[in-house]
Amino acid sequence: MGTVFDGSLIGDFYGFVYLITNLKNQRQYIGRKYFWQKRKPRGGKRRVTSESDWRKYYGSCPELKDDIKLFGKDSFSREILSMHLTPGKTNYEETKQLFLNNVLTEALEDGTPAFYNSNILGRYYRKDYFEAE
Repeated sequence: MGTVFDGSLIGDFYGFVYLITNLKNQRQYIGRKYFWQKRKPRGGKRRVTSESDWRKYYGSCPELKDDIKLFGKDSFSREILSMHLTPGKTNYEETKQLFLNNVLTEALEDGTPAFYNSNILGRYYRKDYFEAE
């Protein structure tokens, strides 16, 4: 485990790829998050850039969210795998990590999927590739 990332190191980085691990059952989730969000306020004419909710973010996967409610946030570790300067590089690295880690096919010893990720790019789905033993 590395040091706690407090945000002072963001600098020019646009986003990061992260790994969340369930410490109770060792299932993992790989995702990406941007440090910044651009929004157009109601009635406003310009887009405003502000910090995103990256400090509290735990992923978009419903199954992961259910386990966080069940076990509590203390049962999960969060790790930044890499930080990137552009949205394109952030998205590319997330997709690369999803394929390199075989998130759709890897299983734990009991046969359950090793990763919470159920699809890659909304195109490749676990149900098409995962075979429980």
